[in-house]
Amino acid sequence: MSIEVSNDKGCLYVVATPIGNLGDMSRRAIEVLSDADLVLAEDTRHSGRLLRHLGIERPLLALHEHNERERLAGILERLAQGQRIALVSDAGTPLISDPGYPLVRACHEAGYGVSPIPGPSALIAALCVSGLPTDQFEFRGFVPRRESTRHSLFETAARANATQVLYESSHRIVETLGEMRAFFGAERQLTLCRELTKLHETVRMGSLDELTEWVRSDPNQRKGEFVLVVAGAPAPESPQDDVLDPVLRVLLEEGLPVRQAAGIAARLVGGKKNQAYQRAIQIRQE
Repeated sequence: MSIEVSNDKGCLYVVATPIGNLGDMSRRAIEVLSDADLVLAEDTRHSGRLLRHLGIERPLLALHEHNERERLAGILERLAQGQRIALVSDAGTPLISDPGYPLVRACHEAGYGVSPIPGPSALIAALCVSGLPTDQFEFRGFVPRRESTRHSLFETAARANATQVLYESSHRIVETLGEMRAFFGAERQLTLCRELTKLHETVRMGSLDELTEWVRSDPNQRKGEFVLVVAGAPAPESPQDDVLDPVLRVLLEEGLPVRQAAGIAARLVGGKKNQAYQRAIQIRQE
């Protein structure tokens, strides 16, 4: 099956590849790679092995963070000739903590087509199995190596209400978990995802304290690639328990009607009148 390109000047396909299990390679991704005039790869040796496994023989060109900008002009020239170019990373979806942003941006600015070929992503895979809220999340990428930058990130992430997602490598995982425990708190919930879709896949949920000690005590859990999914900061306690209730009780004891007491209490302590009204009803019934 051939792939039709809607843009006569050529098109860049952003192709997701497996993060571990080769069975996750989509049929459409295989078709696009088979028909591509050129495959841009973060590591041509790694992607070359994948293409050979799939029985695909296409020209490969290395595109990584150290040479991406200098190769833009040549790639854009190929697109101007109407070529179909596929972009892949070492694993998963390109541009997610991988090279490719300058190229995609340049293609848009030059008027060339950019088409996604969706597929595996460690970020999305980890979120789906984390057991933590997924309606709002913030992806922080790889944990920075520089201490000051890392600590600044942890300070910001620890205060965020949304679920936090970070990548980490095997040789730093123990140190990172220990520092996260200090910044996020020992009881903050974490889901540790290791070697997703691979033979020794691990998905485990617990407190930062529990998982830090577990990884420290088991050398097997310090191998491979990690996605850390951390619960967002707990919502601040409602003033209802320590401020609203005493005010409501005083007003109700003075004989004020429930609705009037709720309105006054809401103005005094802040918050919504409806919530104060519901709480006043509960207090009156006690």
